[in-house]
Amino acid sequence: MSFLIAMAGKGGTGKTTTAGMLLRYLVEAGKTPVLAVDADANSNFNEVLGLSVDLTVGQAREEMKKGGGLVDLTKDQLIEMRINQALVEADGFDLISMGQPEGPGCYCAANHMVARFMDILGKNYPYILMDNEAGMEHMSRLTTHEVDLLLLVSDPSWRGIQAASRLQDLARSLKIVVGRALLVVNRAGGGLSEKAAAEIAAQGLELAGLIPEDPLIAAFDSQGRPTYQLPADSPALRAAYEIFTRLIP
Repeated sequence: MSFLIAMAGKGGTGKTTTAGMLLRYLVEAGKTPVLAVDADANSNFNEVLGLSVDLTVGQAREEMKKGGGLVDLTKDQLIEMRINQALVEADGFDLISMGQPEGPGCYCAANHMVARFMDILGKNYPYILMDNEAGMEHMSRLTTHEVDLLLLVSDPSWRGIQAASRLQDLARSLKIVVGRALLVVNRAGGGLSEKAAAEIAAQGLELAGLIPEDPLIAAFDSQGRPTYQLPADSPALRAAYEIFTRLIP
């Protein structure tokens, strides 16, 4: 059974950048192969990783609807074939991107395809890492697997902490987390304010650790360079690795 890690957080907190650092940690720690799932409608996980995506699950779904003359394949065989075509293979991990929904706000069909794929091939990946959009509802439809570790990424602001708390409550209401739900505070160069720390305690959030502001990340972003390739002495990367070492079995 794969160990499923899910990332969640409101926009602008550095969630996807943190997901990239976690994926790099898993690869460097030899916990491979990893299946990375970009489940955010505003897909950019591949850009963080420095990969090109030619086919998303949403696009594969549209091709399936057209039939393509593959009448000799069963539906399950066709799903598996299309999903494999959408996989991007890299060193130590594979990436699959959901892409835009095929209807107004509807991910149901694409979610079903990925869920079937994870049922069929998930056993080949000891770790699955899902980068999600802020809302968690789609995750309950995305996989029949239960989440072993939910990382809630926030900035150090009081409002950011509140948003992370709401995501934790939503995850609990969906009954999709069987392991731990932990808070990672990103861009916390000056630590936490008293108000933010008090809010974490008041909301019952478990703090996994702080990742400092790192000018290298801003420099990489401004140059269009994948932050997956941050140098080993990056302050953010070092702090993130310290967190992941304590959390990942």
